Amino acid sequence: MDGANTAAAASNPALVVLGFRRQIIYHLHFWALIATAPLVVVQWMHGHTLLAILLAAFCLNAIMVIAFLRWRNAYFGQGWVFVTLAAICAVYSTIINGYAGLYWSYPAVAALFFLVGLREACLSAILFITAMAAVSFNVFPHSEFWRILFSLSLTGIFVMVFAWLVGRLQVELTRLATTDPLTGCLNRSQLADILNGQIQLRERHERVSSLVLVDLDFFKNVNDDWGHSTGDQVLQEVAVRLNQRLRESDQLFRIGGEEFMVVLPETRQKDAETLVQQLLDNLSVRPFMNNIRLTASAGVTEVVKGETWSTWLNRADQALYSAKADGRNRMVSFRGRASTEAPDNISLNGLKNQV
Repeated sequence: MDGANTAAAASNPALVVLGFRRQIIYHLHFWALIATAPLVVVQWMHGHTLLAILLAAFCLNAIMVIAFLRWRNAYFGQGWVFVTLAAICAVYSTIINGYAGLYWSYPAVAALFFLVGLREACLSAILFITAMAAVSFNVFPHSEFWRILFSLSLTGIFVMVFAWLVGRLQVELTRLATTDPLTGCLNRSQLADILNGQIQLRERHERVSSLVLVDLDFFKNVNDDWGHSTGDQVLQEVAVRLNQRLRESDQLFRIGGEEFMVVLPETRQKDAETLVQQLLDNLSVRPFMNNIRLTASAGVTEVVKGETWSTWLNRADQALYSAKADGRNRMVSFRGRASTEAPDNISLNGLKNQV
């Protein structure tokens, strides 16, 4: 992974979580390979040819997974080869080796929950424990059978609960890292990835997107006159009002104190201008708490083929700056790539002028 990709992964919480999962997968296969490779020779020397072949296939899969993770950044087999071969080897080894094979069933059932999805792991664990119970009933004394069944089942339950809690923790940490805690909007952590995604859709499929920056006018006065607690409640209400006019596919960010960004997929600039006018009207037409009245300024621009996300965002920022410089309470729409191009200046009364 090159430096740019590493930096992008470090700034994206979802990619960070994915990176940790791949580390778990990598180490499980690496240490399983270290532990299993000598057993291939041992079982072969004891005349257990079929088991030696199965263990060799298990080791080969581990090598393939490690190689694909390191050099292709892909998960070979998605864990199912490991799960299947581990279960078959543990069951067959218990049949021919007794307790020596049984011992390997415990790490095998634990590994299930880190290599495949939770539901698939639960089903696989039930099938594996059922198979081990059937084998144990025929191989070991009945008193031992019950100990094996309960201990193996408890191992599976404990690891299942742990894996479920880790999964919930990952989801919650990702949510906290990618959303603004005050308004619930997305934050800057995913900004580059989402804008790059829209640019790629423009490049590959000619699908147009528009970008909007919205900044509340003179919001500092709200904090100065009513306090930061009231200001926070107003920001929360602003986010609610903005979301009321957005589609499910649109994405709302809070990227500054009182500055918001809206990504509008499949939306041409003309349609974005109409929507933004509605957004600004929705903020100004009704007072907020304590009869606070607010207006907002906005910059609008459509993605241009061949540009970077930072260029696209910078053009929207220039449009917003022009809206605020021209008196606020208005929208400025930049067309094209160059910052010197004349924007469309649209005030809240709906009039259009050329700047």
